[in-house]
Amino acid sequence: MATVRETTYDLLRALDLTTVFGNPGSTEEPFLQDFPADFHYVHALQEASAMAMADGYAQATARPAHVNLHTAPGTGNGMGNLVTAWHNRTPLIVSAGQQTREMLLVEPRLASPRAAELVRPYVKWGYEPARAQDIPAAFMRAYATAVQPPAGPVFLSLPMDDWDRVADPPPQVRTVATRFAPDPARLRDFADLLAGSRAPVLVLGAAVDRAGAWPAAVELAEWLAAPVWAAPAPERAVFPEDHPQFRGVLPYAIGPLAEALRGHDTVLVVGAPVFRYYPHVPGDHLPPGARLLHVTDDPEEAARAPVGESLLADAGLALTALRELLPSTDRARPGPRPDPAPPEVTDPPNPDALFAALAACWPADGVLVQESPSNLAALRRRVRIRRPASYLTMASGGLGFGLPAAVGVALAERDTGRGRPVVAVIGDGSFHYSVQALWTAARLRLPLAVVVPVNQQYAILKAFAELKHTPGVPALDLPGLDVTAVARGYGCATTVVDDLDRLGDAVAEALAADRPTVLPVPISTEVPAIL
Repeated sequence: MATVRETTYDLLRALDLTTVFGNPGSTEEPFLQDFPADFHYVHALQEASAMAMADGYAQATARPAHVNLHTAPGTGNGMGNLVTAWHNRTPLIVSAGQQTREMLLVEPRLASPRAAELVRPYVKWGYEPARAQDIPAAFMRAYATAVQPPAGPVFLSLPMDDWDRVADPPPQVRTVATRFAPDPARLRDFADLLAGSRAPVLVLGAAVDRAGAWPAAVELAEWLAAPVWAAPAPERAVFPEDHPQFRGVLPYAIGPLAEALRGHDTVLVVGAPVFRYYPHVPGDHLPPGARLLHVTDDPEEAARAPVGESLLADAGLALTALRELLPSTDRARPGPRPDPAPPEVTDPPNPDALFAALAACWPADGVLVQESPSNLAALRRRVRIRRPASYLTMASGGLGFGLPAAVGVALAERDTGRGRPVVAVIGDGSFHYSVQALWTAARLRLPLAVVVPVNQQYAILKAFAELKHTPGVPALDLPGLDVTAVARGYGCATTVVDDLDRLGDAVAEALAADRPTVLPVPISTEVPAIL
């Protein structure tokens, strides 16, 4: 008779979930014992890194990923990046060990008394099976739940003495829908409103990229002759940023966002919240006389929007369907936005100079993973993303995602055979949140280039302090951190780039190496403006 463990591993094979991210703990060892040769265990040194590696891997492969955590403490370690996975809409199957069933009544050491509640509200489903024999079917339900829209993480708490029990017959391996089309009548209403619009504008979100819908977005934008904005704080690039109709990323505050949309009477938002705001800058949500049409695959996102009419649908299917219903227009297409002025020459260089140099050497097929909040505006100004699935960051606003996510993306590029070059831009503050991810990248011999703008401060927090008039906040400086020594200690190559003329060669060498390379770049300490 097959055991629960054998049946579960057979199911994971059938679901193509043979890569497991984690940091092994005692309550997980019965699951991991005699680890199958056809599975790959990606060893992270801490659960937060395991979670973000799995997130990056899942996004890059466009498939769910499995993360295995250590009961309540390990789940707690991973929670920050679980929050990010929730906001990123990443389908993760998160499993955690649980103490032996016979001892749960007395709540022994390492028990998780309310395991399924610990992770809420940041999972779509959390469950501890009532019987050992329910574990394989619970994995099947977890998979089906994670991938259906809106995609997201799920959680299973698994008692450690369940794995050797005799299993029930294996669950049926099922497929489920991951996209749904818009209601035809509601879609027609949206098309009629757009057709009668004097000055429409498109605002696109990360769901457009997740749906592989850049071509559909370009076709609709050109047919409408409408400018295109990315929604505030996008976690993925949404449109070719060298396209003449692309305007950039909307500001993430109420008043400034409405001002950026002034002059438009119809705002079509596809695949984004309405809207992601921070900080609070009061104002009207829309310019006077404007109407908002919202396409989303998430009913909760539609319900909490402060303005607008909603249409539930997959972003790509909705864009294509709208284009088919719309008549041609005689509006002239908007011209391209001006290129940014050459960066000011300073010593050390400012962020604009750094990212202009990075743009000049950017690999044509490159994937950018970024977590440098204070330098984000300069980065997006200078490095323009031209291909789908080429830009990732955290939707949650929480730090500690970027570096391990880049490791997951680089591993996915190897595993899929695409081999796209991966460059991470990680601020020197963010770098230390999940720095142990470098060890995993080094052990896997991933050719990952990590560019670290070094300003020895939490510049983004200084900028918020200025905006909110909160002087005297402690602990905003970061003296004495040696990025080079830390990187070498984890097994990485490292080169300090103190001359931007050397950046191109340094990045090229890093991408050709057989291990990760950390490239600290000293930059100016000027505090950026938030808006």
